[in-house]
Order: sequence, then structure tokens, then C-alpha cells
Amino acid sequence: MSVLVLAPRSTETDRQLVGAALRRGLRAERLSGWRVPRELRGVAAHVYAGSLFADAVAGELGVALLEVPETWLSGVSAEFLGRRVWAATLAELRAGFAGPLFVKPPNEKRFAARVYADAGALPSPELVDAGALVLVSDVVCFGAEFRAFCLDGRVVAVSRYAVDGDLAVVPADECPDGAEAWAFAQHVLDAEAGRLPSAVVVDVGRIGAAEPGLPQSAGVGGWAVVEANAAWASGGYACDPDAVLEVVLRAAGPAGEVRARDAGFVRAAAVVEG
Repeated sequence: MSVLVLAPRSTETDRQLVGAALRRGLRAERLSGWRVPRELRGVAAHVYAGSLFADAVAGELGVALLEVPETWLSGVSAEFLGRRVWAATLAELRAGFAGPLFVKPPNEKRFAARVYADAGALPSPELVDAGALVLVSDVVCFGAEFRAFCLDGRVVAVSRYAVDGDLAVVPADECPDGAEAWAFAQHVLDAEAGRLPSAVVVDVGRIGAAEPGLPQSAGVGGWAVVEANAAWASGGYACDPDAVLEVVLRAAGPAGEVRARDAGFVRAAAVVEG
């Protein structure tokens, strides 16, 4: 029997995934620590957890973790972004900073993703290596943000998770713009499928008016990609847990079952040799 392995610390999403796993006849195992019990070694395993825990157990479990390339967002077509987005090292950004700018680490949460007013506010070299890659964008305000779980080029579940930057979790079918969010996420997926793993999370939102004192975006009122993330570490919000589980199982499953089209998306720390 396959097993869904969970981190010691419980979350709302992983509790929902336990129920979904049991409904489809999968075993769910919450570990008590960061060491893999002997009885789980050699079992067909899947993982749902944060990146630190997933990295710690994936090798012993023989799990391959699919992730989004660090520079993916900066390569998305301008029609789907509504603002400029580019990749740079922290040193490059600090040397040519012209803010305010929104700055975030691509995949790992090495520092806070937020608006930085000037170069002096950026993380210091003592905290984050100057050569670390970051994603930089013009400042925009998203009026509503939605999470889409995607599998094999198809959006399978959507939930709203924020309004005007505040948590506001509602199933997509209960939102007046939920259908638009779903359709836009699918449109993005159709255009970007070859640049994303087959199982992934894509966040989209409608751009609202800028805050006082900030430049107005040309994309106001339109839909735009917020970011994309690994499904095995993303909250499900109000998405259908059964659909979320389908995506997670593909995104973090046995290394020997990784499809050829996903080989380039396997997280390096999770590669199992021999």
C-alpha cells in the first residue's frame, strides 16, 4: 500500500489530505520526528510538508519532489503578469536599486517577501548571500487572489485565499469572480505547460488600484499571475481536498515513477541515486 507521509506539525491542509487519502485507500503516516522509521523504507511513499522536512525525508523515502524553476515567473509572457518581473542576484539588485520594488526569494523563504523602499532595507550579506537569486517586480496591489491546483495541464481545484492582501478563504464557486479566476489560471497553464511540472500550484489575482504614493499599474482591473509553487508544500485553502491530493501525489511521489516530461523539475536535494 502507498503511504502519504506528513510532518510532525499538523496543518489544516494535511488533516484534510489524511481524510482524502483514507477515502482512496491510502495509508497516511504522520512522523513523530525528522527520521524515517525503518518500516517506511522501501514503501511507495508520497510527501506533503514544508521544504525543510521534505528535504530531510525524501531521500530515505525514495521520493522525488517536483518544483517550479526559480526563474519561471520572470519568463512568463507580459500579457499574464500586469507588471515587470525580473530575476537578479541580491548584489545586482542592491547596486542598481530604483524602488520601491517587491522582492521575494524564488522558492525558499530565505527572507520576507515584501515591498522594499530602498537598497538599505534589503537583507544584509550577513543574513543572505549576495549571490542569492531573487525575483523583483513593480509594486502592484491584488484586489483578490486565488490558488489553482493543476495536474497534467488542467486546473483541477481553485480557492480564493486573499482580498486586498488580507486572508479571505472561500471556495471559487462561492465567489462572483471565481469562474474568471479558474478560466484565467487555465489560460496561463495552456501557455506555460511546458515550463511547469505536471503537478503544480499557480496563484492568480485581479490587480487593484495602487496604494497612495505608489505608481499606478497599467494592468489595473486585469488578471495576472501572482506566482507558482510546489504542490507538496502549498496550503489547500478551500480547494477540494480530493483534487488537492491528486496533485500532491504526483508532485511528491516515488522517484522511479517520475515521468520523462517532469525529469527537469525534480528538486536536486530529493534526487535518489542507485
